[in-house]
Amino acid sequence: MSTQAPGPVQAPEDSRIHNIGYRSYDGQRLGRAAARQALFSQSLRGAYGLGRSAKSKVLPMLLFAVMCVPALIIVAVAVVTKASKLSIEYTQYAVFLQMVIAIYVASQAPQSVSRDLRFRTVPLYFARPIERADYVLAKYGAMASALFLLTASPLLILWIGSLLAKMDFWEQTQMFGQGLVSVALLSLLFGGIGLVMAALTPRRGFGVAAVIAVLVISYGAVTTLQGIAYGTENVGAVKWIGLFSPITLIGGVQDAFLGAPTQAPGGEAAATGTAAGVVHLLVVLALIAGSYAVLMRRYRKVGL
Repeated sequence: MSTQAPGPVQAPEDSRIHNIGYRSYDGQRLGRAAARQALFSQSLRGAYGLGRSAKSKVLPMLLFAVMCVPALIIVAVAVVTKASKLSIEYTQYAVFLQMVIAIYVASQAPQSVSRDLRFRTVPLYFARPIERADYVLAKYGAMASALFLLTASPLLILWIGSLLAKMDFWEQTQMFGQGLVSVALLSLLFGGIGLVMAALTPRRGFGVAAVIAVLVISYGAVTTLQGIAYGTENVGAVKWIGLFSPITLIGGVQDAFLGAPTQAPGGEAAATGTAAGVVHLLVVLALIAGSYAVLMRRYRKVGL
């Protein structure tokens, strides 16, 4: 009985391997710095809806307009009436519009980090030449930069308007600089707190609620307690109560070091003063550093 050797087996037509032209990458490897810069740029653009759907642009752009329109009105009135000074201090502007800033943080901080946690895309970042410190720095820097753009733009409008109204150049420039220092601190503080609250949960709605609670409810509670302290003639306690809300912390620093009028009940009697101002500044810096540390700890737990 003879046996015949089996012939070659022909592969089905739909299983053939085709050369589709893949080539290896021979270009420059940019490394961590470029990856960090790209993540920063993408996060900053995303904070204003750029590169995203049209619907994503509506709220941040609307809030940006709401921040700038009052400044334009103030400038128009000053130019028409030939006023000798603006009707609002540079350092007061962000305090008066703090609700707009809080809504912006509450809407954009979860967008920046919650989606990465919810869809578990964070490990994909760490699979590239980027480390947790790079991710945190890029996200924190982008959020703070977006907030600085939001809060500094109306101050720039006020400064340009003051020059158009022929107000004193050096005086306005000095006050403009003080305002920029104030909103820079505010941006770092609010950005850090917003990202920490948003990074605690992958649910965007919970992140929004947490940010609102910390930024808005804390301010309402603190101002209520300050009013009670002033009403019961405990004026000295007013400035210390301000340590327990982010916006009153910034107000205390402005009052003590940037020449801003106090917004606390009691007026000059409740002014922060140098000693209390140092404490306010130290608490602000501690919260900024603490926010970064908490974010680093949070993302150490996001493993591959």
